[in-house]
Amino acid sequence: MSDFILSCCSTADLTREHFEKRNISYICFSYELDGVRYPDDLGQSMSFEDFYRAMEKGASTKTSQVNVAEFEAYFERFLQEGKDILHVCLSSGISGVHNSACVARDMLAERYPDRKIYVVDSLAAASGYGLMMDELADMRDAGKSVEEIYTWVEANKLKLNHWVATTELKYLVRGGRLSKTAGAVGGILNICPIIEVDVNGKLQARQKVRGKKKAVEELVKMMEQHAENGTDYSGKCYISQSACMEDALALKALVEKKFPKLAGKIEIDTIGTVIGSHTGPGTFVVFFWGSARTE
Repeated sequence: MSDFILSCCSTADLTREHFEKRNISYICFSYELDGVRYPDDLGQSMSFEDFYRAMEKGASTKTSQVNVAEFEAYFERFLQEGKDILHVCLSSGISGVHNSACVARDMLAERYPDRKIYVVDSLAAASGYGLMMDELADMRDAGKSVEEIYTWVEANKLKLNHWVATTELKYLVRGGRLSKTAGAVGGILNICPIIEVDVNGKLQARQKVRGKKKAVEELVKMMEQHAENGTDYSGKCYISQSACMEDALALKALVEKKFPKLAGKIEIDTIGTVIGSHTGPGTFVVFFWGSARTE
């Protein structure tokens, strides 16, 4: 058994069963739906179906990151067990949670000088972040030390690619990532932006295509261009979706056709309530290891 805890935030958007199977601990963000607060507990308090149905009906959403006090309490229970900690945070490009975790780490270091707490800014989100955690769990299970895993993830995290398509532009407008005029015109023309998570962990629109079929094809094209070893890519691939499973399945089928050497089956996860509060329904994403991200 390892002498350290591998940990992340709930915004890695894996299932509770997946986290438990891989022995990955997590701490929950929270969100509000029409003013009522819920934990981002992987669909336990509210099903993802009900959450996205409410958004489609116009419900307002608001999210809250984990604060310093919550991190302090969460970390301390592991330290009291004599465990070191490697905690990987949601991207600093979309959240300030990394700073909160670092403040809690520094406070606890004074009380537990013999313990190590490593905090990593993943520069990742949703199941891409989850794919990173799965890779780190593989390394831990292979006997790597916490120091070795920390060094590896800091050196390789920008090789984790996120390519995103969305069919519901109104949520990008609501979040200030798209103007009302562009959103209205895009909706009329059936425009789907193709978005990448960049070197700073922020969302960057790279191009626009018309229609979901073309968007699926474009995401696969991005994977062909950027995956390690191209269509001979032999790593894991994850897909996320928010109330658009049909699109995710079409993406999965095309990826499997183009990349016959994938490691295991493609996992499709639901975009959780925190990330989903900003993307809305109608978003699908492919994640894989490949070329380092750019500006």
